[in-house]
Amino acid sequence: MGNICRSPAAEGIMKHVVKRENMDGKIFIDSAGTIGYHEGEPADARMVEHASERGYDLTSISRKFDPNTDFEKFDYIVTMDDDNYYDIKSLDRRKKYRNKIFKMTEFNRKIPATEVPDPYYSGPDGFETVLDILEDACEGLFIKVNNEIK
Repeated sequence: MGNICRSPAAEGIMKHVVKRENMDGKIFIDSAGTIGYHEGEPADARMVEHASERGYDLTSISRKFDPNTDFEKFDYIVTMDDDNYYDIKSLDRRKKYRNKIFKMTEFNRKIPATEVPDPYYSGPDGFETVLDILEDACEGLFIKVNNEIK
């Protein structure tokens, strides 16, 4: 929603996967929120700390999703939960971009989650759970994207 916890973590993990696979420069990754409450702010310090412990660098600055440019600019619009999924779908008023909108958990390979929970009001375990889900999903998303590039 606010682009300071889950989305920057997903961006950082995905960038890590893309770099590890020598695909940086071929795949552009950015995160955005459905609300602009934290626009211009870095990722939540707790998420930065937990991600850093796993070797991820979260450098994104929060921004709000822009339907006027983002639908065209990106091949995948990936959301973290049902609320954000439906919010993004509602911005596609002409239903032109439905095939680009996914939930992150659609790419999970091991963890049977249906949403990436918001850790903002949870303790350390909440941030670790989010990172576990995102690591799994980012690997699956990379496989899909890489197969489409080939």
